[in-house]
Amino acid sequence: MGNQRPEAAEVQEMDPGEKRLNELGYKQELRREMTLFKTLAISFSTMTLFTGITPLYGSSLLYAGPASLVWGWVVVSFFTWFVGIAMAEICSSFPTTGSLYFWAAHLAGPRWGPLASWCCAWLETIGLVAGIGTQAYAGSQTLQSIILLSTGTNKGGGYFAPKWLFLCMYIGLTLIWAVLNTFALEVIAFIDVISIWWQVIGGMVIVIMLPLVSLTTKSASYVFTHFETSPASTGISSKPYVVVLSFLVSQYSLYGYDAAAHLTEETKGADKNGPIAILSSIGIITVFGWAYILALTFSIQDFGYLYDPSNETAGAFVPAQILYDAFYGRYHNSAGAIVLLFIIWGSFFFGGLSITTSAARVVYALSRDEGIPFSSIWRKIHPKHKVPSNAVWLCAAICILLGLPILRVNVVFTAITSICTIGWVGGYAVPIFARIVMDEKNFKAGPFYLGRARRPVCIVAFLWICYTCSVFLLPTYYPLSWSTFNYAPVAIGAGLSLIMLWWVLDARKWFKGPVRNIDIPKGKV
Repeated sequence: MGNQRPEAAEVQEMDPGEKRLNELGYKQELRREMTLFKTLAISFSTMTLFTGITPLYGSSLLYAGPASLVWGWVVVSFFTWFVGIAMAEICSSFPTTGSLYFWAAHLAGPRWGPLASWCCAWLETIGLVAGIGTQAYAGSQTLQSIILLSTGTNKGGGYFAPKWLFLCMYIGLTLIWAVLNTFALEVIAFIDVISIWWQVIGGMVIVIMLPLVSLTTKSASYVFTHFETSPASTGISSKPYVVVLSFLVSQYSLYGYDAAAHLTEETKGADKNGPIAILSSIGIITVFGWAYILALTFSIQDFGYLYDPSNETAGAFVPAQILYDAFYGRYHNSAGAIVLLFIIWGSFFFGGLSITTSAARVVYALSRDEGIPFSSIWRKIHPKHKVPSNAVWLCAAICILLGLPILRVNVVFTAITSICTIGWVGGYAVPIFARIVMDEKNFKAGPFYLGRARRPVCIVAFLWICYTCSVFLLPTYYPLSWSTFNYAPVAIGAGLSLIMLWWVLDARKWFKGPVRNIDIPKGKV
């Protein structure tokens, strides 16, 4: 009896997330020391308040005017909750680093599990690596505006960074994120805690200060009811089409909440805290995101001037021009606009750091299951810092390659954004669809369980994901030319074709989905 009590105490002290991980066939390798707040910070930082809205705000506003943009956020937020709730339930049952592709494998069953996990893993990997690129590009774009306003504006002889310098900034940000991700996880978690306060406090400053500083503000009727197309600029006269395109800023901004799921093997009580972090991230970004859109829209001084290539920001970055107009109009200098742009740039920096963390975890998990060429290299854990450092640098290298066309192509951001969204959000669809069709008796529910509501919630979520992926394949400007062509369909089509060809010719023979690294007696799972 005396020998059994310490063992019983040890079992009781085991984290419930680690216990469930062992039941699923994985041993604990990563440090499990992240609290709910730290996990929420990383998840929120991956979604980010500014990084989705800021780069696409100008184009979405141009398509259909303010009303469609403002109410589009509300509509997209409504459907995003269905996706988040569906994913929170699955996360509660499967608290593993592989998250989406692990979920897909187990929910699809032994027959279809390998194919489901293969598709999901590669979609998610594509989306996350491209996501690093979106943050690096938009961060460089913001830095470009900061430099321009700091050196005298476009009208005052300011320095507008050329393409080669823009590419250098893009590569520089990517390398910084990779370096930071090679340190201990506590460093990343600490930085992301700073990030959540940076974005909450910075967001409140911008949302409150911008309308107060503006000499004039638009009326509520203009912001909430004014509809205006710009066929001369976009080449699109169809009202339904421009409304669909004006929603893109919201659809691009409202995802990334699965970051909490990627960190579940490192989170205490992940079966409860993972779902809480997912849903809390959606709630926070929904409220703050809408407030940010309203602050920008109410503060517009001259709609047409925002897009004038001869304006102070060279017509390159609409939010920067809105900030400049507000502060210059009242204080006759651009210092305030530069400070607020720096806050926005910080959001891009923190977002890119978090996405790099998530991307590396997915590559590590897929490598652990032999799903990537040279898996033995990418699944190695740094002996000192206990992070997948090789996977981090692989993601950084691919991201840099994605940015090289900046030197020659004008629609790089459109393409990277579309690839990121289709891959990232498309990865959500696979486990959610598997959850719809699976036999309920085979699902081991976690603390967060939908019960009978799971099927209608998952169906709405799946259909919304399909719609979102479809609209990001559409041309965004007409007439079509090499400078306006959204080449995301070509890139996605070619990439997925190669991946599926690899599956048919070779991978299906050996890839079985998540591979257990712990022996479990029969009948224990």
